[in-house]
Amino acid sequence: HYFIQSNLRMTSDAALTNGHNKQSSSKKEWVRLNVGGTIFLTTKQTLCKDPHSFLCRICHDEQLIDSMRDSTGAFLIDRDPNYFSPVLNYLRHGKVIIDKNLMDEGVLAEAEFYQISSLVRLMKARLGAKEEKDSTSKRTQHVYRVLQSHEDELTQMLSTLSDGWKCEQVINIGSGYSYECNQSEFLILASYQLDSTDNTQSPNKYIEKLQLP
Repeated sequence: HYFIQSNLRMTSDAALTNGHNKQSSSKKEWVRLNVGGTIFLTTKQTLCKDPHSFLCRICHDEQLIDSMRDSTGAFLIDRDPNYFSPVLNYLRHGKVIIDKNLMDEGVLAEAEFYQISSLVRLMKARLGAKEEKDSTSKRTQHVYRVLQSHEDELTQMLSTLSDGWKCEQVINIGSGYSYECNQSEFLILASYQLDSTDNTQSPNKYIEKLQLP
């Protein structure tokens, strides 16, 4: 009886172990993708992070499974592999990492093609922030003025710059031979930022605002 019970227990444990292994295997089932001639290896679990995406459908739609494989069994997808990489990595770890040689617009186009809604929202927000930054940069221009100061006047001149003016650089140009104490002389490069959309702001007007001590 003991021998029979032991065998039954071993059989039961083996069945549970096999079932667990099959379950783990199905969750981590590997998938080969042939994207534009480049092979990518990932899992069904990764591809199905968005259950409504095209990538998830190709893992479960029998018609797509049968019609979209190459000679090695990899799923054929006629898209740019360079732009597929950031899409796949986003599904893997949830972060948008884009190579400096790629354009955000291209990643957005791929996200829309693969129907990954969360990535589409992220890329649109990213592009919107970039456009806003570029727009702000285009609206501004700078006026520059160079001032000359003696060494003993330098601190006072820097402290009395008018509001809005910014000291960009101070350059020591050596001694001034016209002065008895032979003091060093300095050049001060000052700048003022203008809003190019404000027609009332004249560069000459703001140059006049730079008061000398």
